[in-house]
Amino acid sequence: MILLDSEPDSISARISPTCPEEVQCVLTAAWAHDVEAVKKLLDSPEKARCQDPITLETPLHAAIRSCGSPSEEDDSQDLENAQKTVSELLLWGGIWNDVDDRNETPGCVAHRLGRKDLYNLCVEAGVRAEMLFGVLEGYEELDSGDEEMEEAEDEEQESAHQPNTESEMVVVGEDGAEPPELVEVVDNGVAENQKTGGDVNSEDYLRSKVTYLDGKLVDDENNGVMMAWETDIMRRSVDALLPGNEPGKRILNIGFGLGIIDGMFAKTKPALHHIIEAHPGVLEHISNPESKFGPDWEASGPETGAYKVYQGKWQEVCLQLLQENHVYDAIYFDTFGEDYSQLRLFFTEFIPGLLDGQGIFGFFNGLGADRAICYDVYTKVSELHLADAGLDVEWQVIDVDVSELAKAGEGEWEGVRRRYWTLDKYRLPVCTFMG
Repeated sequence: MILLDSEPDSISARISPTCPEEVQCVLTAAWAHDVEAVKKLLDSPEKARCQDPITLETPLHAAIRSCGSPSEEDDSQDLENAQKTVSELLLWGGIWNDVDDRNETPGCVAHRLGRKDLYNLCVEAGVRAEMLFGVLEGYEELDSGDEEMEEAEDEEQESAHQPNTESEMVVVGEDGAEPPELVEVVDNGVAENQKTGGDVNSEDYLRSKVTYLDGKLVDDENNGVMMAWETDIMRRSVDALLPGNEPGKRILNIGFGLGIIDGMFAKTKPALHHIIEAHPGVLEHISNPESKFGPDWEASGPETGAYKVYQGKWQEVCLQLLQENHVYDAIYFDTFGEDYSQLRLFFTEFIPGLLDGQGIFGFFNGLGADRAICYDVYTKVSELHLADAGLDVEWQVIDVDVSELAKAGEGEWEGVRRRYWTLDKYRLPVCTFMG
């Protein structure tokens, strides 16, 4: 596909006249899929992730964008070189989820253009990066016993090299080529809160005031904590966790929100129905005389404590439940203001003790759901981590009607600060123990 200079995806539109010559050389070589030139220009990770100061175009954006959409004019050799260029840039530390001035990552560009092979390269890079972060988050440096020597070495290293990020890794080059000395591992926030985009943490949320509007629960920054459009997802989740909606099951739900899924659970007449909720405003709502889950509901259980709302953070309450030897047939997890690391903590550290051997676990899968590539990356990342925890996962794909979800501030998003969902497919996780 040949792009005209006047088109918004043309090289003249994406590489501005004020772009520094050094950056322009890398962007131009990447755009042309000149693999050998790209290799010569990449002598540091910064070169692989450089950006035009106006368009924020990176070499990865350029290499993908210049392919255009598939057409009869496609040159197979050029497409092969495009893949080699993208691979080389990723090897040298190109950032898979850097955004340009249109809020598109390289993967978003590949997705929009229908370049599946290039899109998959970006997804694979995202999975590698996020899995590495998972390892580094849990890394604790061992004490050698010689603290003074370690401090001196640290000071020497800091004076010699000041990295821009917290972690770095060594990458081995291919075909005997000199590899980059240090490729920095950059986190651009994919492993963030499912609904807020990472700008609200749990402590801030628990201190905030929440408001129940028509079909919405929002915090004092108008972040959508839970919304009625999720109802069909909740219905399908209940059907997946309780096949046939069989009565007499033991159920644990973490995160009450609007109470949508708990209302559905309650209709199955469970033997045990426990809810964990930490927000004072939500707990006040639950205790309201008009609430379906107040004192009368708790008293209606088949025995004392069978129906109960536990007040507090799930991290603390779940320890109590483990100490009390509670086991559940169905567990659902949908919190707010927490990032992926907390979800992972839950299914690795608590699910093995709380879920019955034949039980089913599920969670609201909104990880990275404001763009397709992030959703695809976190589908794979969570699948790998679930396997590490001894869990199989089956993804049930659900169509999402985006007609009322398409525009920020309109339709379902009226009065909500940020769209946390933009996709037309939802992957519902159904998790069971292996074997």
